[in-house]
Amino acid sequence: MNSYNLNEVLKAREAAGQKSASGDGSVKLDDISRVKVLSPGRQVFKRFIRNRLAVFGSVMLILMFMFSFLGPLFYPYGQKQIFYKYEPRNIDYGMVKENTAYTGYDIEGGAAVERTVNNKMNSIIKGMLSSGEQALFVMGEGQGYRVEKLANDVYLTSSSAFEEVCSYGSGESVIGTYSMVGKKIENAKKQVEGLEAAIQDAIKQDAKGGTFELDGVMYTYSRGKAKSYEITASIDGLQYMGEALDEGFEAALDGAIASDASGFEYGGTSYAAVKNGDSWLVYRLSELVPARVYTRLTVSTYEVGKKVSTQLNVAALLATAQGGDFEAEGQKWHIERKDAEWIVTDASGSEFMELTPYAVRRYNGDDTMEYGLKKALTEKALEMASSGDKTGSITYALPMQTETGEYMVNEDGSLNYQDTELKLSQRDTGEFVVNCQQIIYVINMFDAPSGEHLLGTDGDGFDVLARIMYGGRVSLMVGFVVVFLETFLGVIMGGLSGYYGGWVDMLIMRLVDIFYCLPSMPIMIILGAMMDALRMDTYIRLLIMMAALGIMGWAGVARLVRGQILTLREQEFMVATEATGIRVKDRIFHHLVPNIMPQLIVQATMGMGGVILTESTLSFLGLGVKHPLATWGTIINSVSSASAMQHYAFIWIPVGLLICITVIAFNFVGDGLRDAYDPKAKR
Repeated sequence: MNSYNLNEVLKAREAAGQKSASGDGSVKLDDISRVKVLSPGRQVFKRFIRNRLAVFGSVMLILMFMFSFLGPLFYPYGQKQIFYKYEPRNIDYGMVKENTAYTGYDIEGGAAVERTVNNKMNSIIKGMLSSGEQALFVMGEGQGYRVEKLANDVYLTSSSAFEEVCSYGSGESVIGTYSMVGKKIENAKKQVEGLEAAIQDAIKQDAKGGTFELDGVMYTYSRGKAKSYEITASIDGLQYMGEALDEGFEAALDGAIASDASGFEYGGTSYAAVKNGDSWLVYRLSELVPARVYTRLTVSTYEVGKKVSTQLNVAALLATAQGGDFEAEGQKWHIERKDAEWIVTDASGSEFMELTPYAVRRYNGDDTMEYGLKKALTEKALEMASSGDKTGSITYALPMQTETGEYMVNEDGSLNYQDTELKLSQRDTGEFVVNCQQIIYVINMFDAPSGEHLLGTDGDGFDVLARIMYGGRVSLMVGFVVVFLETFLGVIMGGLSGYYGGWVDMLIMRLVDIFYCLPSMPIMIILGAMMDALRMDTYIRLLIMMAALGIMGWAGVARLVRGQILTLREQEFMVATEATGIRVKDRIFHHLVPNIMPQLIVQATMGMGGVILTESTLSFLGLGVKHPLATWGTIINSVSSASAMQHYAFIWIPVGLLICITVIAFNFVGDGLRDAYDPKAKR
């Protein structure tokens, strides 16, 4: 059966210049039969395309979808593809300095060195240098130490237990602490027969402190902590703590004291002489055990990046005492002195490394310089030091590097070199800083628009146009998924509420009121912060964000559906569905919901732009989709500071325009659909 429209008939007759047979303008049936009007769907479409803004919005959305979903198929770059470029940079390349501090290396299987002794070892060695001593004895808290010069800049420290032998000179010697509780001397430095009984008698006479004599030696006792007394003995001449030694020992002691030496050897035993005011305390050291070797020499290998074990380094340092052959790591090595350096060769005679007092390193401390460059820089620094020049330069072929410090290689695997001028400047502290202009393979950050990158690159070296395309996919997908979820939940809840009414309507509408009261933006901010704290995967947090936006946005759709169904459920066609026994589910979703579909389409279309704005806002704040996944919001977030926005407008302006165009286009389409479904709204 055909549908007719009287207005269409009249317009047709007027266009043909005809009048009705009655002459009163009436229309006959044969006139009507010749004009067929459009179906309701086609009428909506016709009214829609008459709306120029709606057509413009539709065209813009089509172009936006083609740009976001088809563009990446033809564009050669991906959203996570990083671009690099060669760039000259003025960098602090390295540093040259003469070592003045002595570093200690533990000898495998050797004794330990007390922390207090280790901390003052630099001062001890420098004192030996100034006095010219070849060996020095140092007393620690529980061990004695002998510091011996093996070679220039190499010192061996050996550890030993000790016992006090005698005192010499005038003054006082600490005996120990007498405890009134235990009635004995604790921490005794000297065992004297009858001393404890003599102390007790002296305390009975005068508990405050005083002096007493025992075996011709004057002792002093004074109050200490709690119930204890500090006991000291007056020194006058040579006094043995135990058995007296022979005249040869005393002669050796006199010689050490006369030369102000810290120790001496007698009878195959080492003795340490420690000066204490005007007196000397002499200690006998048991067997010496090598502990640590101290040196200011730095290891420099001939092959770049070659590692030298501590075992080989220590063995080479110990071998400097006599030079020649030595063994380490199960191999034979040879060491010999050349100028200020020691050259170490392997069993085949090939030079392996050198021990030098000059440290040449990259500015970050890495030992990655070629040996030839180290020698050239060292020689230039020594030349400048002798001439008094503060600045100088050399030219050397340096391997090109990436921004991360990795060397660049050619196709054949060889390093890519470039002739570079290295400038040396001496600081007030004595070291020489090496500066140069070097071409480095760096990430192409914030590159301006060019033929290669139409919209430039961002701070991560990504192509901006590629990021915008892929970001459009995510932003549009978020809009559609969220609106679909809102509509799906809203239709179900609103349909049940409007059809059943009563307590069901009351319950669902109160739930709608609750969701209307929820502060959606603060909730999304809190949710984003929680996902940041959990370090959630980018795609998982995208799904959670879409679900949260959909769940918080269904209330408006539910209220719209409920209001429409309250109007439709009392009409005749619904009475007919009830009379024919159609199930409630089919009445709602097959008869009521299709009649409100136009309103739902308009609601969804106009809400799409708002969802895209929300997603962009959250991503801009760093609480939505995370880098490196691209969305329009994260792209703007990459230049969120005021200075970045000023200097890199080519990044955020195109994205901002696309967001505006997309949101406006969805609004235009929504307005057009609303007018097309309800032509009276135009009047």
